[in-house]
Amino acid sequence: MPSPRCRVIPLPDDQVSVEIDATERTRWHFGATAERPFFYPFNGPSGHSLTRMGHPGAPDHDHHRSVWFAHAKVLGIDFWSNTTDSRIRQSEWLAYSDGDEEALMAVRLGWFDGHEPRPLIQQDLATAIRPGPDGETFLELQSTFLPTAETLELGQTNFGFLAVRVAANISEHFGGGTLTDSEGRVHEPAIFGKACRWVDYSGPVPDGHTEGVTYFDHPDNISYPSKWHVREDGWMGAGVCRTKSRVLKRNTPLVLRYLLHAHGGDYSPDRAGAIADSFAARPRLLVEKSTVKHRHFVITRKAR
Repeated sequence: MPSPRCRVIPLPDDQVSVEIDATERTRWHFGATAERPFFYPFNGPSGHSLTRMGHPGAPDHDHHRSVWFAHAKVLGIDFWSNTTDSRIRQSEWLAYSDGDEEALMAVRLGWFDGHEPRPLIQQDLATAIRPGPDGETFLELQSTFLPTAETLELGQTNFGFLAVRVAANISEHFGGGTLTDSEGRVHEPAIFGKACRWVDYSGPVPDGHTEGVTYFDHPDNISYPSKWHVREDGWMGAGVCRTKSRVLKRNTPLVLRYLLHAHGGDYSPDRAGAIADSFAARPRLLVEKSTVKHRHFVITRKAR
């Protein structure tokens, strides 16, 4: 029986590698030494990571970890920076699944304030990694946020939930990159705080080609089309609470869906539009108890 094209490979030191065609496309890090889990690298078709760890010029931004989840005001507690006792910890992995069309991974995370033994929020993260043409990669991220109390306030902030720090070479300030949004606006001043369906960072990679990351919002998200926090130094994030605070409720979990596309070549608005339409129509990921022997949970697709 041939090996599936897309594989999830658990590794030592609390890491999980995702390979497509026997080549690593991304890696999940969830060790206790980090304040929160993250994906690094997120490789483009050339094999170079299109994201980075930390800010290229600011040592007080070491909380920037490639692709990660955080929020600056959870009951007023800062889960964004590294300056508080708050931590996001993986409590368990739920399911890994290999396949020819996509690899799937589901994990459960707890958001701890550093003082209470139980988490303030349970985050179930379901991830699908799919191959694109010519070595491109699609990273689909679906999070379900459930408070352990009956309600929990998420304060108004630019920071949260999904953050992406791109490689210095494709940023506008430190490299030769260009920041563009779905409405055709270009550069930080035109895009910052504006509502749009996606944002793209594209620029040169070390082998002389152009590659980039397109970050897609999903129409089902509560803030869609989100107002974005973007920077010319290489940062982008869809703002869920940018204009107002929100309340999490136990009986109505918050589900957020995003898609990252590591693409080759220059940014193409027509292609991004087609990918956005496909993502909007794609069924939601569903993690449920398994009836299959030796599997506790399975990940399937649920029609909208």
